[in-house]
Amino acid sequence: MRIPSQTCFSPTQSMALPYRAMLITKSPRLLRSVMMASVKTQEKREGDISDSFVSLSGGNRPPLPQRFLDLKRSLVSGHEDEVIASWQRLLPRLRRENRIIAKQGSNIVPSLEFANLEEDLARLRPEIKKRGVAVVRNVIPESEARSYKNDIEEYLRLNPSTKAFPQVNPQVFELYWSSPQIRARAHPNLLKAQNRLMNIWESSNPDSAVSLSQTLSYADRLRIRQPGDATFALGPHIDGGSVERWETNGYGLGKVYDKIFQGSWEEYDPWDAGTRVHAVMDNYNGLGACSMFRMFQGWLSMSYTKGFEGTLLVNPLLQLATAYYLLRPFFRPIKEPGALSVEDYLAPSNWVFAGSEMTSELQGATPGHGQELATDLHPHLELDTSMIHMPQVKPGDFVVWHCDTIHAVDKVHNGQSDSSVLYIPICPVTEQNAHYLLRQKNAFLEGTPGPDFPGGLGESRHVNRPDESYLRSNADSEGLRAFGFEKLVAAESDGPGARTAIDKANKIIGYP
Repeated sequence: MRIPSQTCFSPTQSMALPYRAMLITKSPRLLRSVMMASVKTQEKREGDISDSFVSLSGGNRPPLPQRFLDLKRSLVSGHEDEVIASWQRLLPRLRRENRIIAKQGSNIVPSLEFANLEEDLARLRPEIKKRGVAVVRNVIPESEARSYKNDIEEYLRLNPSTKAFPQVNPQVFELYWSSPQIRARAHPNLLKAQNRLMNIWESSNPDSAVSLSQTLSYADRLRIRQPGDATFALGPHIDGGSVERWETNGYGLGKVYDKIFQGSWEEYDPWDAGTRVHAVMDNYNGLGACSMFRMFQGWLSMSYTKGFEGTLLVNPLLQLATAYYLLRPFFRPIKEPGALSVEDYLAPSNWVFAGSEMTSELQGATPGHGQELATDLHPHLELDTSMIHMPQVKPGDFVVWHCDTIHAVDKVHNGQSDSSVLYIPICPVTEQNAHYLLRQKNAFLEGTPGPDFPGGLGESRHVNRPDESYLRSNADSEGLRAFGFEKLVAAESDGPGARTAIDKANKIIGYP
């Protein structure tokens, strides 16, 4: 059951206008103003990034209620034998691939040059689809990217009330609308990189209402992690909800993972955008839970950073890892690890379908929080060796990972200088994303956090906070469209589904 939220609107509700608006439809600018005033941005309580994860907030993970056991049984009912056989195929494959990852380390991550983006994408496309991660070099000039951090630090100096995690010696800041964030999100090079990467995705149904020809902006936080920090030690996790991945009124609305639950994980396509259009990623109105479809998560580097220096780790095995963490709740070991060698404990022969002994547990999943993973809960992922660092990056490099990719951050920052990034994902045009963009646009104008994030005053009283005129002076038409300040335009390559998505999005945002 979806928990009601005052920040979630149906298409009818979010488009509902006062009678006065009916009288001013001949004035699109005034009409948009009325629409913006009628949309509530969000009403979440104040908080920080720790509220998104049980491990960071220090909370407990209580047993899931009976309905999740009923859900698990229904997902595999009638094809239990196929699911069991698929598990037996999956474990040996995982074992082989994990060894390859452990041997190659960061070298396994595809690296592209922005100057040769088209050629590199054509050459590396299969590897990016397998790994689910990539780094694009030199997207923004190094000097410009370095200046972003300096400007942010000055903005923080002028606004010492800015919320952050942790409260003492903060590393992750609740900033969404600083001038460097605005300039980076609107930068033509970044928009081009986002657009080209987005086209790695495809849609199995040409009528699916999703456009891959342009990206929509998503306002996320930033990190300036100092040497020696061990507080922002976020372990392996996946954003975009947790229990929703199994729920029929979550990702099940788009049948995203049906092939996996039917015992055919080899047929599961992580890059099918059509299945994600109707998926719901936030059924519990969690702080930081993502309700916008982000094809890739990403960050833009503002510093030189390499492994063990407070950077990102990823599990570069997208399809197999996804199949594993979704099927794991249906299986149990015959003997526990203390009674066996590691090799024997992980052996397929030691794992059986839980059947009548199945519980409600969805390992690492807690409603309203991100999905977390751990060696004791997900042993076959061999996270100690399959989580690898991103390659060394410098200011202006853009790092991306598929929305289902397992990722983490260094437990300790052992470097000599800060590890600083702007979180910037890649989002396509869909009806759901347009509803979010409208609310986010209002948040920008008010200076409050975006609808997905903890609420409060945010930057509404911050000194030198950018306004609409600042955005317009630092963004071209493509950038303004991404922010929702100009009408979206269909590309020649857009099919019927994409054009439908753009038409609906324009009406939602206020461009009839």
